[in-house]
Amino acid sequence: MFTRNLSSRVLAALADTPVVLLHGARQTGKSTLVQRLVSHDYRARYVTLDDPTVLAAARADPAGFLAALEGPVALDEVQRAPGLFLAIKAQVDRGRHAGRYLLTGSANVLMVPKLSESLAGRMEILTLWPLSQGEIEDHRENFVDVLFGHGSITLEEGTEGGSDLTTRMLRGGYPEACRRSTWARRRAWFDSYLATILQRDVRDLANIEGLAAMPRLLAFLAGRIGSLVNHAEVSRSLAMPQSTLKRYMVLLAATFLVHTVPPWSGSLGKRLVKSPKLYLIDTGLVASLLGHSGEESLER
Repeated sequence: MFTRNLSSRVLAALADTPVVLLHGARQTGKSTLVQRLVSHDYRARYVTLDDPTVLAAARADPAGFLAALEGPVALDEVQRAPGLFLAIKAQVDRGRHAGRYLLTGSANVLMVPKLSESLAGRMEILTLWPLSQGEIEDHRENFVDVLFGHGSITLEEGTEGGSDLTTRMLRGGYPEACRRSTWARRRAWFDSYLATILQRDVRDLANIEGLAAMPRLLAFLAGRIGSLVNHAEVSRSLAMPQSTLKRYMVLLAATFLVHTVPPWSGSLGKRLVKSPKLYLIDTGLVASLLGHSGEESLER
């Protein structure tokens, strides 16, 4: 069990907000974190929409489904029943109590306007990313705090060298991948992970054809991490229409596979007009898409 740094923020949000949404990529540990909170700090009923019977009931009658659940409720994979968001809004408006609903989702509701708008002002949204190196080592990082504080940065003796850094980058931060003991087993996990995302989550978000091109797009983007977002160049390189490419990019962002970092400049005007940079959310995923193994990368 990994201790997640986000736990305290989730509990703080539940203390004063009716609805808290914990979203992020699939298999980053959302369900595990929520189940741990439900068992210890946040006494609530846990319900998962990965259960076909529960999902059918939630889709058929969202209002009746919620009415049958008493007390605080943790709803897992809530994006699978979009109708629940309006029903939750109605429930909250009738009784605005802090910590009434803790939701998890593997789709970014900020990119699905009908979902995000229905709970505007009633919901706090937190994102769970793959494990940080501190979480893997069970050590709370304070690098950012030190940077913006008054102290000085010191390196401990025995700081790890380049080979260990490479190992960590290839391992990535998905909890299940971190538990795999060999590079081959991690590669098998990443292959299955991407297949599940494309066949399940993407199809849940949009009835889209031609998904065979998505792995090729992801592999191309993996080789360009940290580069500026240039749809025209990517479209030419992959011989893919820009309209299709942009639709795919929205879906990849909605499932938390890719992430853009806004440009930085001392001038606000330049920050608004410059292009962001594109990253995949996990270095282990990048290594798998590029076909790297641990042995090959350590020798280079």
